[in-house]
Amino acid sequence: MGKSLAMTLGWPFIDADSELVRTCGLSISEMVDRHGWKAFREKERSVIKRICGSDRHVVATGGGAVLDSNNVKQMKRSGVLVWLRARPESVEKRMLKDEHTQDFRPPLTSKGLLEEIEATVTIRKPYYETAMNFFVDTDDAGVNEVCDIVLEKLNDMEMFSSNIS
Repeated sequence: MGKSLAMTLGWPFIDADSELVRTCGLSISEMVDRHGWKAFREKERSVIKRICGSDRHVVATGGGAVLDSNNVKQMKRSGVLVWLRARPESVEKRMLKDEHTQDFRPPLTSKGLLEEIEATVTIRKPYYETAMNFFVDTDDAGVNEVCDIVLEKLNDMEMFSSNIS
């Protein structure tokens, strides 16, 4: 979705998780296994801070980026935060289709995948609600439709309109 939005806007796309993997030389799963979640979150904070120094980029972050208030402050200062909201069943289906899930999304609990997603969404929902400028429900929408909705909402925002020219 982020890549499509970036292409439409004519802006570069940055995936924060991919950037973190590139700079650290380890997959997220390897990083968490070797150094723990705390070290991962510290590296994630550093990458997000650096990315937020860039102008006119579309950035995709990992779902846990909003758990760190410093990340949220940096991201809100530098742009618009969009929560691409989905039901746990939709998230599970997407994760099972994604061949990189194991590298980019290490297990957070010892529960089954759907149970873990449900628990994670429940815990993170207030963080997403606090951080976001707006959300888009993505369950029954294709990438192009989600992009159109995001663009429509962005165009309605005065701060975005003044920054796009």
